[in-house]
Amino acid sequence: MTTGSDALLARMMEFHPKIIDLTLDRVWRLLAALDHPERRLPPVIHIAGTNGKGSTQAMIRAGLEGVGLTVHAYTSPHLARFHERIRLAGDLIAEDALSTILDECLQANGADPITYFEITTCAALLAFARTPADYTLLEVGLGGRLDATNVVDAPALTIITPVSMDHEQYLGNTLAKIAAEKAGIMKRGVPCVVAAQGDDALDVIEARAARLGVQLMVQGQHWHVTVEAGRLVYQDETGLLDLPLPRLAGPHQVQNAGTAIAALRALGHGAGAEAAVTRADWPARMQRLRHGPLVNALPQGTLWLDGGHNPAAGQAIAATLKAQGDQPLWVICGMLNTKDVSGFMAPLAVHARQLYAVSIPGEAATLSAQATAEAARAVGIDAVEGKSVLDALQDIAAKDPAAQVLICGSLYLAGNILCENG
Repeated sequence: MTTGSDALLARMMEFHPKIIDLTLDRVWRLLAALDHPERRLPPVIHIAGTNGKGSTQAMIRAGLEGVGLTVHAYTSPHLARFHERIRLAGDLIAEDALSTILDECLQANGADPITYFEITTCAALLAFARTPADYTLLEVGLGGRLDATNVVDAPALTIITPVSMDHEQYLGNTLAKIAAEKAGIMKRGVPCVVAAQGDDALDVIEARAARLGVQLMVQGQHWHVTVEAGRLVYQDETGLLDLPLPRLAGPHQVQNAGTAIAALRALGHGAGAEAAVTRADWPARMQRLRHGPLVNALPQGTLWLDGGHNPAAGQAIAATLKAQGDQPLWVICGMLNTKDVSGFMAPLAVHARQLYAVSIPGEAATLSAQATAEAARAVGIDAVEGKSVLDALQDIAAKDPAAQVLICGSLYLAGNILCENG
């Protein structure tokens, strides 16, 4: 009997002792039991990479919708509600539809072991196969080669956003090893758009492309994107585009916009380029919070939210702050204990006036506020422990009513903030 999606999702957490266990065997088994929905999807655009996957996907979706096309989109993790992960022909999946497909997947899986991400990915594919659309955007969850999304034999296009160090315990301890996992989404004869990469990563990507006969479209070789006179300038062999800067904040979004435009042009929908940069929306990526109880705790200040959590994300945040004028910044940070905490914080050291360390409510893998504060001090940031984000904001407001505050360190913390702030 079908019950609410929250109850069904809770049951799915119990099927496998490991949250992450990279293999495709369980996914193939369940997809077969569901009569292979992955074979009945609208044309697929598959996106892997360490940073920028979600923003790039959001821009591609905005661009495709800007030329009148309908788009499915799958992303993870969600921020406030699971429904955010599955967008059907432009709209977040409805509760009834989500409950139905989750229940079907539970029934088809039986008592066999399967991870939460694997079974929910199969559910998304089932929903996509049953709903007409022009394209399907699939964002890799972790890695690429053995990710549960890597089940489509012939996507229309693959994309690799910048590769950097993250999830080393699963993907390898060198950039080349991590790039090899990301490059595992490439398919024989399917073109691939590649954002700017370090040499070690690009060597691996190019070698796999050569083996598979993949046409690469690489930033810096086949396409270029820059900022000139406050405008985004994109150029490839078909010509030059002069566009507004991306709606999404931060210098790093220029590169993501370039990747999205390259993808749109590769698909024959370059007319959507302006919509890609001006209409995309992606929460918790240098998002300005303007309303809600947390904003009310700092009525004269400015409150930003970012879910980045690895060294490259820390560098991107620092570049955004520098572009905004290097105003002294108060930081509220909570992170998971699986992350390179010092690597994330180090780029913020020159910008942070003081950091309030918090634990992430409801997350078993949260780093303690004490450990987070110690990591911040180790990279030269004055840090104190905070009881909660709200307490930290109230304390900051008492010291500096016009403060600029950044809440950061984890998408899980960001999701908690969006729920708390309403």
